[in-house]
Amino acid sequence: MATTEIAKRTATRPTWAEVSLGILQQNFRAVQRHVGSAVNICAIVKADAYGHGAVECARALEHEGARWFGVTSLDEAIPLREAGVRGRILLMTGFWRGEEEEIVRLKLTPTVWETGQIALFEKAATALGVAAHPVHLKVDTGMGRLGVAPEDLPQICSALKSSPHLILEGLSTHLAASEVLDEPSVQRQLKCFEDVRRLLHQEGFDPPLLHAANTGAVISRPESWNTMVRPGIALYGYFLPFERAGREISGRDLRLQVKPALTWKTRILSLRDMRANQALGYGGIYVTKAPARIAVLPVGYADGLNRKISSQGRVIVREHYAPIVGRISMDLTLVDVTGLPGVSVGDEVVLLGATDGLCVDAREHAALADTVAYEILCGISKRVPRRHIP
Repeated sequence: MATTEIAKRTATRPTWAEVSLGILQQNFRAVQRHVGSAVNICAIVKADAYGHGAVECARALEHEGARWFGVTSLDEAIPLREAGVRGRILLMTGFWRGEEEEIVRLKLTPTVWETGQIALFEKAATALGVAAHPVHLKVDTGMGRLGVAPEDLPQICSALKSSPHLILEGLSTHLAASEVLDEPSVQRQLKCFEDVRRLLHQEGFDPPLLHAANTGAVISRPESWNTMVRPGIALYGYFLPFERAGREISGRDLRLQVKPALTWKTRILSLRDMRANQALGYGGIYVTKAPARIAVLPVGYADGLNRKISSQGRVIVREHYAPIVGRISMDLTLVDVTGLPGVSVGDEVVLLGATDGLCVDAREHAALADTVAYEILCGISKRVPRRHIP
């Protein structure tokens, strides 16, 4: 029966990303097998789980046994708590003044590296009647971003000793070049980290959670695992290439049995028959050499399809690769489907993913765009609905 009432709107534009929670859980299990059951995993779900949907991914990981989750900020932690995620949540890049009481109330674990941060949390824990709120101390072993300098540890120790409502639960650092296997700075960083641990012990602190390893170090540097690791992109099926002597290398020892969890799809919006010598798209950077059948896709750089892969990338249509032609525009992309049998408006197109033995993944897009898979995944915009499947 017809009605003039306005129904709740759901996305109908045919561009979406499917996230396999089952593959995500398999990847988590692969990491746990790799590091062993004695090593804690802090599953990194910052940046909306690298574009995969933090709430849904955290729930699935918690169901699989994840006890720790890593986020950037309070803003990223709140939706997890509101969604019922009960595991420990580590705020990896600190907090803003004024957030400390909310962090204590939500039972979040802040990373600290300055005496002022410690004072704020001691005050918040005291005000809220919390006897022992855990904090993790970050040390700058050579990354040059966040963390206490080793020479400033005495002041930090003094501040912690003067904070009876806080407990130093963790010590962390971040490796600057874990994928470069002959990079001497990595061993220097690990030695510095161990030196800091010893100094803390001498001051009466023995944090049980020691963590330095990101995905690259999880795969290649067992000596960095300590009692906790922080895999991020590995959970979503990727890792950066490894290097030695300036060259990319591979091998059985440098692999982790993970698979991409995200498949990005769209559908053909329109089909156009073009003559030879026809310029296509903005600037006419691509010109047909012969008559061509061109499919118009309802996806563009506003959706996160990187403009740098214009006239370089490819998609999968009807069990065939089809090249992207012309410049990717804000909302539309052109692909050449000349000669592909039975191509029709409405046909499903894979932008990222594997099907029928063919594969276009974030590594391929990253290589063409001169960036990393992280940026490709995080760049898929909010305009693209995520459909989470078992």
